[in-house]
Amino acid sequence: MKVYFKKHRVYLKYNFGLSRSNNNWYDRIYVYLKRNNITGIGEAAPSPRYNESIHLIEKILQNGIKIPQSYTSYEKIWKYLKPQLSEIKSLEAAFSMALLDYMAKVEKKTVSKFLKLKQNKIHKTSYTIAIGRISQIEEKVKDAEGYKILKVKLGTVDNDKNIIKEIRKYTDKKIRVDANEGWKLDQGLEICDWLNKYNIELIEQPFPSNKFEDTIKLKEYTDIDIYADENSCTSSDISKIHSAFDGINIKLMKCGSIFEAINMIQLAKRYKLKVMLGCMIETSVAISAAAQLAGEVDLIDLDGNLLIKNDPFIGAEIHKGCLKISSNYGLGLNLKKEFINLKV
Repeated sequence: MKVYFKKHRVYLKYNFGLSRSNNNWYDRIYVYLKRNNITGIGEAAPSPRYNESIHLIEKILQNGIKIPQSYTSYEKIWKYLKPQLSEIKSLEAAFSMALLDYMAKVEKKTVSKFLKLKQNKIHKTSYTIAIGRISQIEEKVKDAEGYKILKVKLGTVDNDKNIIKEIRKYTDKKIRVDANEGWKLDQGLEICDWLNKYNIELIEQPFPSNKFEDTIKLKEYTDIDIYADENSCTSSDISKIHSAFDGINIKLMKCGSIFEAINMIQLAKRYKLKVMLGCMIETSVAISAAAQLAGEVDLIDLDGNLLIKNDPFIGAEIHKGCLKISSNYGLGLNLKKEFINLKV
């Protein structure tokens, strides 16, 4: 088995604004594990929020990643691979995807069936409206016509109410609010009162991750469910934060692998926390990988690929606002003809 990698720049349909950043494009790294005629692929989408970068990933990959000459299981390969990845979670995620894509193809199964995960849930995914110009909101709401739920980025404080009021001019769909650590306690308490009349399903990461006590106060104050994002990176976080949240958002790029995501799901259920699958801005490679876990969770927020102009792959798809996993082997991916340069 040999390791290959390629970089791809994705361009966004709209400027993607959060409480802490603004972007029109992102670079992504594809990792390939190839043996004979079978290739497994994974995607790394690093975030500066977690001190990761494309440059750092390229440096690690250029130094070379070794694959064991003989192996009897994917668990043993993963145990061999993981220490070489310098604890870069997005890179770990990419290799876990590529490994499982390869192994499932060998056994002629989807990754979810290969891992014996539940198959029987159909989920509506939310569609993200990021922070941007108020004048673009009508157009963004029209783009989201096929989706039943909106994910709205807030955390600007002065403009948050204007964003929600503008959206409500055009739709009464359920809204998931994501503040991306943008509020202070008094702001969070006040806006939660105000949001009660706007059909809000949940609020994600209202405060900075180090403001744990503030989150406890908000959870006690409001009936709206509070979900952890930046406070919920790996399974080791769950026992520390469960009292402050109603649910957690699991992202492969934060937790480091599909294997760790499964650990998080199992542990969250023990603490009676709801589980949402989330994503960064990712192409269909990483989205299709996360989608393999859909039968195990409560909510889906897997729309990162829908916000990209030049997604090179076709994989998990949305039908009438619901996520549908491909029945093709592995992650179920097909490379679009115009991106033949990404083939190895």
